[in-house]
Amino acid sequence: MTKKLKPMHPGEVLWEEFLTPLGMSAGALAKVCGLPRTRIERIASEQAGTTANTALRLAKALDTTPKLSLSLQTDYDVQMTKPSFGRVFDRIETVNKPRAA
Repeated sequence: MTKKLKPMHPGEVLWEEFLTPLGMSAGALAKVCGLPRTRIERIASEQAGTTANTALRLAKALDTTPKLSLSLQTDYDVQMTKPSFGRVFDRIETVNKPRAA
């Protein structure tokens, strides 16, 4: 039986792919981004999510795109939310487009 991995929080990516390789602290990145130190610390420690404002700042500071942070956040949110739907999600039917005449 395969073990399902837990969803990856955007903070894990921030920590593993940017802060650690750059040898940069969350506080130092926050200063570059013009954000409170606690904002980046909370994201990196997976206690908070990434907002559009933060994604824009991170993109500029890390030479990426805002879509990177926002896509990671959206994917995480969907993966975390879907299991709580349970049977409600299963009862939702797909709505088909009307056929052209």
